Amino acid sequence: MIFSAGKGTRMAPLTDVTPKPLIPVAGRTLLDRALDLARAAGAGPFVVNIHHLGGQIRDHIGDQAQISDESDLLLETGGGLRKALPLLGAGPVITMNPDVVWTGPNPISALLDAWDDDMHALLMLVPITRTHGRQGPGDFSLDAEKRLIRKGDLVYGGVQIIRPDRLEEIPDEVFSLNRLWDMLIAEGRAYGLIHSGAWCDVGRPDCIPLAEGLLRG
Repeated sequence: MIFSAGKGTRMAPLTDVTPKPLIPVAGRTLLDRALDLARAAGAGPFVVNIHHLGGQIRDHIGDQAQISDESDLLLETGGGLRKALPLLGAGPVITMNPDVVWTGPNPISALLDAWDDDMHALLMLVPITRTHGRQGPGDFSLDAEKRLIRKGDLVYGGVQIIRPDRLEEIPDEVFSLNRLWDMLIAEGRAYGLIHSGAWCDVGRPDCIPLAEGLLRG
């Protein structure tokens, strides 16, 4: 699932007329770059959720993915994933934030290689020293068994494998996946994998040249 329903507030004024997933970076939209990574890793089929300027994303994606329509109510990542489950089917799901750029090994391939059936979530993390465009502190650290610990110098890169069945335990309609992560962290079932390349947050207009420079090497 590629999360594409956000309002893109940080990317304004570009997102006044274009949804953030369709912003081009080095000649290719962020959404297409996310699809490229997923296809290269053998992942699919795909679901894309939409809200802000969703018609543009629907037209752009065509038959490449199914659409989970949140036009009436933006559900955030947790609520959005739960709404999309009938389209995604049973079992673990790969989720992606499209507003990032990666260098180095394909992060989805790395997650698939590291995934273990005993895991309930496996997040791709980037050391804060290898991030570009990031504002604020890190998100996590890891214990000796690579289980997630809140706070630290590792940034969530926006790609994970997660079992969605526990979403049904959260009563709210609109909620972040942080709610599910906190449940899994408390139970020792959430893990992290450290990306060996670099990463750029493409959430603001000034991040676009940073991302393009990173891709040029």
